[in-house]
Amino acid sequence: MIKKVALGQLQIGMFVHDLNCGWMEHGFLRNRFLIKGDAQLHRLRDLGVRELYIDTERGLDDTERGLDVLSAPTQQEVIQALEQDLLVVADDGPGQARGVSLAEERVQARRIHNEALGLMSSLSEDLRLGRSIGLEHIAPLTEDMVNSVFRNQDALMALSRVRRVGRYQLEHAVNVATLMIAFARTLELDRSVVHDIAIGALLHDVGKTLLPASILNKPGQLTVDEVALMRKHVADGFRILSKIPGIPKVALAIVAEHHERMDGSGYPHQRAGHEITRYGQMAAIVDVYDAITSDRVYNKALEPHEALRKLLEWSSHHFNADLVQQFIRCVGIYPVGTLVRLRSDRLGVVVESGRKGSFYPVVRVVMNANQRRYLRVQNIDLSCLGKGSEERILNAESPKRWKIDPAAVLQLPS
Repeated sequence: MIKKVALGQLQIGMFVHDLNCGWMEHGFLRNRFLIKGDAQLHRLRDLGVRELYIDTERGLDDTERGLDVLSAPTQQEVIQALEQDLLVVADDGPGQARGVSLAEERVQARRIHNEALGLMSSLSEDLRLGRSIGLEHIAPLTEDMVNSVFRNQDALMALSRVRRVGRYQLEHAVNVATLMIAFARTLELDRSVVHDIAIGALLHDVGKTLLPASILNKPGQLTVDEVALMRKHVADGFRILSKIPGIPKVALAIVAEHHERMDGSGYPHQRAGHEITRYGQMAAIVDVYDAITSDRVYNKALEPHEALRKLLEWSSHHFNADLVQQFIRCVGIYPVGTLVRLRSDRLGVVVESGRKGSFYPVVRVVMNANQRRYLRVQNIDLSCLGKGSEERILNAESPKRWKIDPAAVLQLPS
């Protein structure tokens, strides 16, 4: 049985099923392992692990049961409680207003997204060759991104779900910028501040351009020494950006603090609570959300709804709980790209957030779940159904189970 325990309840002889820190480069060669000595316990404590999952069925070998904590909740009980919490968080007012339709904004968003990827590729190459970079190309591009998100955030959000092998670093930068702009808009921050946030978000990992490809693309967990080298990217990024004339202080805060954690377990300075700026706290949430919803060399992607559930779980220690709740309201309990089951047993992908709140998005229906039969593709706006309609979202579903590619569905004509 899989159970969640506090670090203080972990004992020698227990089998770790999940370290419950999906964003972390931790230096353990495996995510699942037997606790054999105090050194492992100390290492977990030093990393800032607060809660993790154990497998009570596994012990020293395949014939031996593992140790148990009778009072600990099962993984399923934790998931059920978090799902209830998500429903409460999401049930809070209407969605964002739209300046233009999704179909209209998609054209501009595609152009902006491609330009952003190209710019990040060019900047990375310049930095690897020792060239200096400036704001002359960055500022206009981020202004375009801000304008697109304010017109209709779902257009750029949908493109953030389209991932290509070998482009993680470029896509992550653009995705974090898109999400941070939408997040800042939800928080009703001043437009000039949103622009500064966009610059910091786009460049938040710029220090990684100085890392060797053997570490960035390593097909497995990093060693302790490699983790230490990876973590240098924050200081390197801050140093690079500090040299750019006119770089906003908000942008520097995002670069410096996106790996800090509310409980002081982050890096590089182990800042805690209000020692971290609000912008750094926001960036920590968004950086992790995009990372855990992306396939990486050592971690498989979580689906968007599952990732929000993990953020909510981790907000008890690592992230600002109020900001996590605001972020959930920003992207919706069923973010763009989520495969959902409707009450009619039709399956569809969320293509646009709800005008009347998180529970009423636009769903692109593609399959009859009962018959496992593909349907004629159509969009259903759950906020515009007739008064007697009982259609609604029942739950999020696994795309792999149904062999549906949400990214491909998102790219279909509206």
